[in-house]
Amino acid sequence: MPSAPRDVAQIRLDNAMRLFEEFVSATVKHADAATLRGLERRFAERLQIQPSYWSQIKGRSRQIGERLARQFEQLCHKPPGWMDLEHGAQGPAATPATASTAAPMAVETSPSLPQDDDERFIIGLVLTYYRRHPQRARTRLLDLLGEVLTPSNPPPAAPAPKAAGSSPQAELDEWRRLQAGIAPLKPKKR
Repeated sequence: MPSAPRDVAQIRLDNAMRLFEEFVSATVKHADAATLRGLERRFAERLQIQPSYWSQIKGRSRQIGERLARQFEQLCHKPPGWMDLEHGAQGPAATPATASTAAPMAVETSPSLPQDDDERFIIGLVLTYYRRHPQRARTRLLDLLGEVLTPSNPPPAAPAPKAAGSSPQAELDEWRRLQAGIAPLKPKKR
């Protein structure tokens, strides 16, 4: 008789613990309690969360939401959706050899993931800025992207040619149409 399906929160918690077990087994052979405490801090840093937040997740006082699950997958080189799937009771999910082969696969399957150290560095900087000053970062980043993606107005003495679909005004109209179709980010509750 099949068992009742488990809720996604429990599956994500189990998978987060599996990721921690992989991290521990890849880092040390025989870990004592003091070593584990240090590894938990390093694991939290790898996941780009506070150690206290990781402790709350393990203690079940916090759940892993959608955004955090995707963050765990990306930073641990797992395919998108991995945190939401049960991976059986086979013990640790992967050996260090398996974990090292998972990284190139994640890059190949998702072009939106960082491809190299430079991209990871830039994304890390942006995330750090956003997490410290979310409203200011959102405003500045959207302004910067708007400046880069919006064509500059031509000088009045030399108007741009009016070719169909390729004029700066048409590009600006297209950018505004796309921008209008994107829902604004919700402000964080304090």
